[in-house]
Amino acid sequence: MMDYLYKIINATTRSISPENPTGESGGGGRCPLEEGSARNAARDLGTGWKVNPYYVVEPKTTVTLADIAGSGVINHIWCTPTKRWRNVILRFYWDGQENPSVECPLGDFFCMGWNEYAQISSLAVCVNPGSAFNCYWQMPFKSRCRITLENIAEESMKIYYQIDYTLQELPDEIAYFHAQFRRVNPLPYKEIYTILDGVEGRGQYVGTYMAWGVNNCRWWGEGEIKFYMDDDEEYPTICGTGTEDYFCGSYNFEDPVTHARYVPFSTPYTGLQVITPDVLYKSQFRFGMYRWHITDPIRFEKKLRVTIQALGWREGGRYLPLQDDIASVAFWYQTLPTVKFPRLPDKDYLEVI
Repeated sequence: MMDYLYKIINATTRSISPENPTGESGGGGRCPLEEGSARNAARDLGTGWKVNPYYVVEPKTTVTLADIAGSGVINHIWCTPTKRWRNVILRFYWDGQENPSVECPLGDFFCMGWNEYAQISSLAVCVNPGSAFNCYWQMPFKSRCRITLENIAEESMKIYYQIDYTLQELPDEIAYFHAQFRRVNPLPYKEIYTILDGVEGRGQYVGTYMAWGVNNCRWWGEGEIKFYMDDDEEYPTICGTGTEDYFCGSYNFEDPVTHARYVPFSTPYTGLQVITPDVLYKSQFRFGMYRWHITDPIRFEKKLRVTIQALGWREGGRYLPLQDDIASVAFWYQTLPTVKFPRLPDKDYLEVI
């Protein structure tokens, strides 16, 4: 990944933040003192001295984080939000499309579905102390990129953020970054959980994040993930062998020495977060899992559907269809246009409870 750093290419770096909301050349740090979000802290210093480092987003309002004209690539996004991360909705629109290609609660987009900090060190997403969210997915656009943030809560929140991108020419054929959130709580008995459906176009599936809340005792991850590609109907082309297997673990993610606990891990391509219940008012284990298909993208020509079973064990050595709290984010690249996503659940249904 570092072998291009010595090359001179025809690209110009820009960065958008509250201190330079347009990303324009020489546009940083210009906010007048009286208009800044930190004007009280900077009152003795004036313009140029960290006057406007964050935005306040009022309840039930949407703000534009970026509106970039031209051709380019987003290379990195950093942010740190306050309040509950499920109450903040990110949307990305490419090349003037009406429908967003990304629509997702901010926390889940950065693999933080349980509104609790859990450190991640991966190639695509890093989450660092205290609540620093970083995304390294490359996101190209040919004529326009618009990113919005909606606060669906009853109280205001703050967002510190920076979007780093390059302005550059792109090849004629590109695939656009997409991310879609879903949540079912609880999963109805004997139903299959759908991670992604309705995709139309050509592209490649590049990642899965799941926030899985377990409502039963014993092991919960026997279910298989399935990728129905192009002309697949009843049976998929790609069929996994178990939930922990898909997320590149094995044997219940358990400690192979003591067999008494789960072992969280974070690697460049896969990881497991364990939110334990041994705290007042917490009733069950909750897990976060990510799998990035960076070296093994799942390529499709015209359609894609992704599902996963929720299976545990019942007496007699039989599978138990689980009724768990499951949320997910599917990450993929495809050609435009983007098919309209299913309607995002309301605030009460999104809530981590």
